[in-house]
Amino acid sequence: MPPFLNCCFKNHNVKQTPRLQQESKENIMEKPHASNADGVILQTEGSRDTMKIPSASNADKEMKSEKLNHELGAEPASNIIINHDFSGGLHLWHPNCCVAYVTSGETSVDPQGESPKLSGRFAVVANRKECWQGLEQDITNRVSAGSTYTICAWVAVSSLQGATDVLATLKLESQDSAVSYKFIAKASASTEHWEKLEGTFSLSTLPRRVILYLEGPSPCIDLLIRSVEVSCNSSSQSDSQGTDGDGNIIQNSTFDNGLNGWSGRGCKIVLHDSMADGKVLPMTGKFFASTADRTDYWNGIQQEITGRVQRKLAYEVTALVRLSGTSVTTADVRATLWVQAADLREQYIGITHVQATDKDWVQLQGKFLINVSPSRVVIFLEGPPPGTDILLNSLVVKHAAKVPPASPPVIENPSFGVNIIANGNLSDGTNGWFPLGSCNLSVARGSPRVIPPMARDSLGAHEPLSGCYILVTNRTQTWMGPAQMITDKLKLYLTYQVSAWVRVGKQATRPQNINVAVGVDGQWVNGGQVEADGETWHEIGGSFRIEKQPAKVMVYIQGPEGGVDLMVAGLQIFPVDRRHRFKQLKHHTDKIRKRDVILKLTSSGSSPVAGAYVKVRQTQNNFPFGSCIGRFDSENEDIVNFFTKNFNWGVFENELKWYWTEPQKGNFNYKDADTLLSLCTSHNMQLRGHCIFWESEGAVQSWIRGLSQNDMMSAVQSRLQDLLTRYKGKFKHYDVNNEMLHNSFYQDHLGKDIRANMFKTANQLDPSATLFVNDYSIEDGSDARSSPDKYIQHILGLQDQGAPVGGIGIQGHITSPIGAVVCSALDKLGTLGLPIWFTEVDVSSNNEHVRADDLEVMLREAYAHPAVEGVMLWGFWELMMSRDNAHLVNAEGDLNEAGRRYLALRQEWLTRAHGFVSDEGEFEYRGFHGEYEVEVVPAAHSKDKVTKKFVVEQGEEPLVISINM
Repeated sequence: MPPFLNCCFKNHNVKQTPRLQQESKENIMEKPHASNADGVILQTEGSRDTMKIPSASNADKEMKSEKLNHELGAEPASNIIINHDFSGGLHLWHPNCCVAYVTSGETSVDPQGESPKLSGRFAVVANRKECWQGLEQDITNRVSAGSTYTICAWVAVSSLQGATDVLATLKLESQDSAVSYKFIAKASASTEHWEKLEGTFSLSTLPRRVILYLEGPSPCIDLLIRSVEVSCNSSSQSDSQGTDGDGNIIQNSTFDNGLNGWSGRGCKIVLHDSMADGKVLPMTGKFFASTADRTDYWNGIQQEITGRVQRKLAYEVTALVRLSGTSVTTADVRATLWVQAADLREQYIGITHVQATDKDWVQLQGKFLINVSPSRVVIFLEGPPPGTDILLNSLVVKHAAKVPPASPPVIENPSFGVNIIANGNLSDGTNGWFPLGSCNLSVARGSPRVIPPMARDSLGAHEPLSGCYILVTNRTQTWMGPAQMITDKLKLYLTYQVSAWVRVGKQATRPQNINVAVGVDGQWVNGGQVEADGETWHEIGGSFRIEKQPAKVMVYIQGPEGGVDLMVAGLQIFPVDRRHRFKQLKHHTDKIRKRDVILKLTSSGSSPVAGAYVKVRQTQNNFPFGSCIGRFDSENEDIVNFFTKNFNWGVFENELKWYWTEPQKGNFNYKDADTLLSLCTSHNMQLRGHCIFWESEGAVQSWIRGLSQNDMMSAVQSRLQDLLTRYKGKFKHYDVNNEMLHNSFYQDHLGKDIRANMFKTANQLDPSATLFVNDYSIEDGSDARSSPDKYIQHILGLQDQGAPVGGIGIQGHITSPIGAVVCSALDKLGTLGLPIWFTEVDVSSNNEHVRADDLEVMLREAYAHPAVEGVMLWGFWELMMSRDNAHLVNAEGDLNEAGRRYLALRQEWLTRAHGFVSDEGEFEYRGFHGEYEVEVVPAAHSKDKVTKKFVVEQGEEPLVISINM
């Protein structure tokens, strides 16, 4: 019964260079974020009223409309401008030190009938203080030296009598960061009609960065842009680059031109039309390639794709692969991207992997995203052990098509709270049940009659249990136990809660692990685990969800050792009404996250206070909502902008971990952590330090694993000294030794006191930091090793050794969360009196609406619980997260339903209030803790308003704010 895979790795993560891969083959990875380079606010479409744009005259209205519809239609295939007509809002467009937004739909008609009714959308660039301020797009990876490009843009202006020039300009940044500007074209624009801006440009050499922007009108005049097209006049880029067409950027993708364009990576490659006396034939085309003489895992077949990929665009990879060799019949084949930035920094991006065999071709499929501006890019296949060759039949890399937004699943008659288990109370003996294996089932009496607490919290008032239980005897294997088929009773996308009382027989000489398992077409799904002894009944609880139509689903209870009897009472599996619980949580949230506020107004003049109009606006909720970020994520301006705009805490994905800061003994790398620290502090974000140590042997460098006990102890002390003195006072929290419930590398090598000593030394070096334990599968009932009770014992044991444990970290990598189960864990851990943080939350579903529901469960449960003091997400951007289908923002910047739900909750937890001052000179409201602005307008003098800022801290008594009018 494997536990859910722990956190902290991201599949896009940066891998080690080939010479370091062998010592870090655990695929330890990373991730990033940033804000708009100019710190401006991007206002999305629909946020403003529709503007009126006049036409030249009624006589040529229809002609111009027809012409515009023709010329501003579908984006030409050769257009290198992405989102050229703003149909994707401001995606990939950035206002330069001003504000921009996109109108939604049609403009209004002028009352005199002189304005055309223009269909579609256009961008409005407003709040311009300088003539050079406008709208820009980075086109670095879409232009090439020596080619000639033509620009065609439709522009207009507003709030102007007459005409003004609009310019198209290139901003060129050279390799030494020097900046120059290249004029392309200008057009005289007015409010009367759309004007066509045309021109050409070419670049003799390709600079480090190329940015196209439109500028020109005088300050305070809004610039209006309908569409922008830039096309290459020379032969198409795909033809000049020799790619295979159909959008595939791979040259000679099916080896019809031999091995042209391909090379070996640390090995040889060979072309074949067949192998093994004709038993191995290509699945598509006439040829395939294979590696030869592989001596390391990273050896493989590769192709350089420099100049054919663009940063911040998502690409889909599809390949047909298989194996050849005498010693291995199955192995992992990985597609990997090597990226070299302009400053020669290297990044390895893990794209995808598949279990390949020597029996048949299998399809490898995945996606990737490049955040940096690359100087070189190579895609290659790697993975099998040395001596096993990789066979490649075809490789396709295309710009990934945008997937249409998913619809919320339609679930008819969900029957919330209804048990799908037949004869669950055993009133009909064992009817409906069958033994899994050769064990025996019988019914006995004497089990609890009360519903287990976690189920009671979900079900409310309910009939008591019967007191009967299934007794399972003659068990010879751990998997033997009672079972029942439930295939026809499940509904897709419903989240089911699992609840039962369980116990083991007196044959047990030690605690036994019991598991409610769900077999879905032969695949094991974890419905909950608990550790039980033979003395008492234990509650077992968990959850699961099915998202693909199964052929057969069986629930069974398993786990104890052979020869140990198993007892099961009151098994219930029922769908949960999440919306009903959300209503309850809102009441709890109001109690613990809000405070009564009294604004007491006084006047020193003749203006009356009573009757004054008050408008209160909360500008910042002070509850910590954060996310992780990685070094290479910070190269993507869109990721950084979302990160800094929507979170107030940050944590580094990998850059503070020991394997990152000291990959080889004495070879330190704090540059990446320093970069992220600067990014976060520049945006007034607080920071968690993750992590000083990690107990998992897979996360320990080979040079540490090879040390003697004394040398390892010295290395541990040096790590503490180096990290905590360098960053003293910079990190509010530290996860001292990650995942101690599941791993024990340092304890095994350095003794049972090492963990407490790590806490003690860290506290001595940086007394200002709160020191946390941090582990996974605490809150969902899925792992008996890390139950809340086990976590409490672990923390108390550390404290007994003198460890200054100051906080409890729950990672929160959870699947199909149930509010009552999560809350039960928080209630138990809350008895320790320590602050609880969710430190690495992510949820996963292939349906973004279900994913949004999962995220809402976690955020509402955390925010409504008095012991929880912060929530950190483990990423938010597609292809930058360790879990598939967990993102809030799609790879190219489109917010999905999970992202919209997150932002909606953040808005819900901001207070707005308005009204009039009472005769007693007071205005009262109840608001969330955080920062506020209040505006007061006297009744007699509506123009003489008073503003004040204040902070509402946590407290039981009403907060009184005095305002002198």
